[in-house]
Amino acid sequence: MAVTAYAGRATLFGTPLPKVRRQPHQRSRWGDVALLAFLVTQCLDGVLTYIGVVTFGIEVEANPIVAGLMAHLGHGTGLMSAKLMAGALGICLHLCEIHAAVACLTGFYVMVAIAPWTLVLFF
Repeated sequence: MAVTAYAGRATLFGTPLPKVRRQPHQRSRWGDVALLAFLVTQCLDGVLTYIGVVTFGIEVEANPIVAGLMAHLGHGTGLMSAKLMAGALGICLHLCEIHAAVACLTGFYVMVAIAPWTLVLFF
């Protein structure tokens, strides 16, 4: 009499992963406002930076990465690529529901980019 033994499914393939369902994404009005403020701040920073660099030269740009992009790609293209990347990363944070970080970054840009450029250019 031949003995045939079959291995169980769990032995061959391991235990199955539990099915985890996420709750449907609920829109956050706070997150939407933070993202909108962040994107407007990025646009304002881009416009003010462009005006400042055209007026005073590329030496006034304090961010060496943006200054390098502007030196190699041209003022408009380099600045636009940096601002588009910043905006895309802000949208990624929003989609990951990290709204506090987006709000903090908005405040940071207002304090270290918008306010100084406004003072330098208009006062």
